[in-house]
Amino acid sequence: MLASTSLLSTAVKRSYLPADFAFSSKEDILPLFEELKAREVNDIGAFKQWLTDRSELEAALQENVGWRYIRMSCDTTNKEYTDAYTFFVTEIQPLIAPLNNDLDTKMLAFPFVDSFNDKGFKNVLRQVRKRVEIFRAENVPLIAELQNKEQEYASITGSMTVEVDGKELTLQQAANFLEIPDRAKREEVYRKILSRRLQDRDKLDELFNELIKLRHRIALNAGFTNYRDYMFANLGRFDYTPDDCFKFHHAVEKYLVPLVQKNEESHRANVGVDVLRPWDLSAEPEGQKPLRPYDGSADLINKTIACFNEMDPFLGACIEALKNENRLDLESRKGKAPGGYNYPLYETGMPFIFMNSTNTLRDLVTMVHEGGHAVHSIVDRPLELVDYKSLPSEVAELASMSMELMSMEYWKHYFSNDEELLRAKKKHLADVLKGLPWIAAVDAFQHWIYLNPEHTADDRRKAWRETYARFSGKAVNWEGLDDALENMWQKQLHIFEVPFYYIEYGFAQLGAIAVWRNFILDQKTALEKYIAALSLGYTDTIGAIYTEAGISFNFEDHYVAELSGFVSDQLAKLEQK
Repeated sequence: MLASTSLLSTAVKRSYLPADFAFSSKEDILPLFEELKAREVNDIGAFKQWLTDRSELEAALQENVGWRYIRMSCDTTNKEYTDAYTFFVTEIQPLIAPLNNDLDTKMLAFPFVDSFNDKGFKNVLRQVRKRVEIFRAENVPLIAELQNKEQEYASITGSMTVEVDGKELTLQQAANFLEIPDRAKREEVYRKILSRRLQDRDKLDELFNELIKLRHRIALNAGFTNYRDYMFANLGRFDYTPDDCFKFHHAVEKYLVPLVQKNEESHRANVGVDVLRPWDLSAEPEGQKPLRPYDGSADLINKTIACFNEMDPFLGACIEALKNENRLDLESRKGKAPGGYNYPLYETGMPFIFMNSTNTLRDLVTMVHEGGHAVHSIVDRPLELVDYKSLPSEVAELASMSMELMSMEYWKHYFSNDEELLRAKKKHLADVLKGLPWIAAVDAFQHWIYLNPEHTADDRRKAWRETYARFSGKAVNWEGLDDALENMWQKQLHIFEVPFYYIEYGFAQLGAIAVWRNFILDQKTALEKYIAALSLGYTDTIGAIYTEAGISFNFEDHYVAELSGFVSDQLAKLEQK
């Protein structure tokens, strides 16, 4: 077994906070911060205790706001849930932001801070120094306003439904029709989904304009000329630069776009159409039913447990624990926020998985993806400080995207039919190749957005069209669908809710391919290295964590060519079966 099942306990052990302590008002929180701020710390031992107590407070607060966010995203129509989350971001966070900055400043002033040699503390120190450097009191209310604005995206998109064959469906549910062989029906449903999205196009444009203004103002207040550079500092991107992102964009354009175009041309021939249209991209050939790997969320959970169990019993036990603790909400429904996530909860150490499943292959992939995040959250539990568990996304997404590919070797638990299993693997590998250009497009688009903050909605549509053309090839005919093409970026929730959190998927996807390549050669060793890397949390640099996993943190041309070529070769082998 890769790790001990003792990690699966959700018992909360408090030593600084009272066992029954709950956060219901500002008055509950303020004395704790004031005590930490006023406490005398005269030696290394007292300093470690101060760090431990502060971490316990941070973990409790993080889990408190985490549950508020989870409940709100599970039901965006529930005013009580929305108000509870809004209260935290408008009343509690603005209160504790300057207090946290005071504690950061106090920590940096300790004479022994540079000699404290806990593993991982150097990583913490560089993050704290950067936080203090960019903190501005005038940004506190702006950040609270921004967080509230960002949640409007979920409310707008969560209410989108269409009627198909007399039934009201969420857009995720309706998208299942895009897989069926009936081309006329696919086009009908595609156009309904497009029409529904376009109803809120202007509303989303107005919301995004407001977000850009707030973000740019925050960046200027912090001494940056643009929000892009502010976010690189705010996200703690110490191990790469914007120029490295541009290198990645170039490599993807050079090596991935031709592969994707080749695969799309092959898909066009398989589905038997002369011209590939957007509603053909997920279609099955005539006589072939869409892949349906499970029947309802309970079946998805149980099959994932079986799949993970065969990889290693500890992995299956992680998903079993989430099931037993009711930390899964998987079904798509009206009023539920879009997307999917694994929310780490630092105090109990047991995360929550949220998604919008509709019985598709994509849902299977999402489940094992979020399952990889969940395993990561669980194996990080023994780390002493919250800062050691607060992962950069380049590390977090390595865990999830590697699990997608490694678990693929055990997808027989979802597909009893060998032909369907083979189709599923081929589809996923094609999606891996297709995903990298999309990631590059979303990232390049965001660079343009925040380096040109005075742009209009029309400018934005033009920029997106040019960016998408760069990373999409010429296999798909968009004639008569200008609105669909120019507003496609509005589907990507990250652009609205978590700006600049997307390139990480690209870097991590390269890492995941390398992990999978090792897994094919030696499953036991690759899994052991994978868990060893995850167990580091963020106690070392990104490069060092990737090295622990047996791979390289690399996005140069030759590496992108090597790994994309490996996936393409594996796909070709499957095609020959």
